[in-house]
Amino acid sequence: MEQPTVYAENGASWWPLLWGPVFALVGLGVEGLTGAFRPVLWSLVAVALFLPTLLWVQGRRRLYAVRLTPVALHVGREELQVRDVAEVEGVEPRAGSTVLGGGWSLPRGTEAVPVRLVDGTVVTAWARDADALRAALARLLATRGS
Repeated sequence: MEQPTVYAENGASWWPLLWGPVFALVGLGVEGLTGAFRPVLWSLVAVALFLPTLLWVQGRRRLYAVRLTPVALHVGREELQVRDVAEVEGVEPRAGSTVLGGGWSLPRGTEAVPVRLVDGTVVTAWARDADALRAALARLLATRGS
């Protein structure tokens, strides 16, 4: 059963997919001003730039996405069950704590959200808007305790 999303961040937007086709249109336009006109070549350029960008965007959307449901916090490639979270308010980050998401460090442009687990360990979640993720997690924990 699909859980409702309490908080979400996409890893990337889809707009970079426009880079290749826009570049090809500009190239076609400039070339048209010089008298030459090769639309097939510029179509191939558009496709050649579009495909790797598509892979890049899909990878970022998978590896850098954050999604919080009432059941689990999905950070990158990892899932942390909400029932395993003890608290998020007032938790100090610890050097050497495990970074969620499968990486060695926080992704660029994100902030740390230290999370204390029920076994006492501290792990580091991350988000672009760390305060919003922390608040959403705190609300879930408050409703769980009620």
